[in-house]
Amino acid sequence: MTRIVFMGTPEFAVPILQTLSERYEVVAVYTRADKPVGRGKQIAPSPVKEFARARQLPLEQPRTLRHGAEQHLLRAYQPDVIVVAAYGMLLPKAVLETPTRGCVNMHASLLPRWRGASPIPYAILHGDAESGVTLMQMDEGLDTGALLAQRSIALASDETTGTLTEKLARLGAELICGALPEYLAGNLAPRAQDNALATMTPLIAKEDGLIKWSKSAIFLERLTRAYQPWPSAYTLWRGEQLKILRASVLEQAAPEAPGVVLQIGGDIGVATGKGVLLLRQVQLAGKRAMSAGEFARGQRDLVGSILG
Repeated sequence: MTRIVFMGTPEFAVPILQTLSERYEVVAVYTRADKPVGRGKQIAPSPVKEFARARQLPLEQPRTLRHGAEQHLLRAYQPDVIVVAAYGMLLPKAVLETPTRGCVNMHASLLPRWRGASPIPYAILHGDAESGVTLMQMDEGLDTGALLAQRSIALASDETTGTLTEKLARLGAELICGALPEYLAGNLAPRAQDNALATMTPLIAKEDGLIKWSKSAIFLERLTRAYQPWPSAYTLWRGEQLKILRASVLEQAAPEAPGVVLQIGGDIGVATGKGVLLLRQVQLAGKRAMSAGEFARGQRDLVGSILG
């Protein structure tokens, strides 16, 4: 049976690992070191680690794969192929050359569009009509290897990073199920990426969610979805963080300067650089999520104030 080493970390990788573990001999699972999460900064295992533990799969959490000792341990597993899905660490040449059939990566975009760390939120943020998953051969670059197989899906108008991650994870599991046997049999012809079409995504930081009201309402509505569930789109109200969890667009000229809160019929809106962002659901720091109307009734001086 084909011996597979799997490398992955977040929730996106779990269905892919599950599919592999049901069909192949997964001789080891590599995932990133545990890290602090949430407001309490409690150390928590990755979703991949939790799955590997539940299935009693051999687990490794090296902080680097550039040391000889870690590379020696990897060789001892004698993998035929290494399958990667959102591992979060570049593989050095010595690791890429370890498996007899090379290393393949399941990436959450239609490469060469959206290489890098944050392909899912960037697809939403930039208003892409479709997204998908790509199985690719790995080289020493960042998502630059030859393409093996792709699957695409249309994005819903209310798509969030949370919902799209779930869809692409399932799609990736379906793709690996069909494509990996073909790859191992030598039936998939690698296709070089067109680097002229490549776009990059950086790692998203908490401060990226801070709303700049000078942007257009269309862009800001996409931002609320792209950064849901993390880091959330947020602004400041009386010096406290106010998350904008859901919003919609009113494409009319804003009657006030960007950031001014407006009463528009029964709705609460905010003037932007172009158009009005209608607030649907908000959450003040430390409080429960609520409709914008309910929040406004509890904050009598909200309308007419300036957010940010």
